[in-house]
Formats: sequence, C-alpha cells, structure tokens
Amino acid sequence: MKVKIMKKRLVTISSRTIYHKFCTISLEIPSDIPLEKTAEWLWDNEDKWTDELEQANGEAVLDFGFGLGGGMDKQDNEHEVRYDVDGEKWGGHL
Repeated sequence: MKVKIMKKRLVTISSRTIYHKFCTISLEIPSDIPLEKTAEWLWDNEDKWTDELEQANGEAVLDFGFGLGGGMDKQDNEHEVRYDVDGEKWGGHL
C-alpha cells in the first residue's frame, strides 16, 4: 500500500495598520497682515515655524487611525499641514 505524502504550503499573512501623529504650535504674526495673505506670509517666513513644528511632531504620540477631522481631510496624503487664525474663521492648508 502506497502512502500519499502531502506537501505543505506556506501561507503569508500580512497586516497594515494606520497610525498618525498630530501636533500643534502657536506662532504670533503681525496683525497688519490681511487674512487672505496669511498663508503667503507663513510660506515667506517658514524659517520661523518649521523647526518648532518638526520638534513638536517628533514628540507627538502615535495614535491609531487616519487622524482625519478638524480640517485635516487629505486622506490620500502622507503629510498634511494647515493653519487656523485664532479668533477668526480663517485658515487653510499649507
């Protein structure tokens, strides 16, 4: 009687879990800048905030999920930066 030897198959199981970091910094800007020029001023003066933002991001805790909401809505982007002018209904993405 012949014994049939069954070969084994290797199965690879993969998992993808999304985490995000969220951080904020505050920056004082001149009050005479028109609201519609805020993003332009921030880009022209990015040396005043990018290092602080990078440090805050490095210290932020990883949290489960996409991190969408509160103006963060670019779910296809790996990184998203926005600004909001305190006390005004003005802001947007940088």
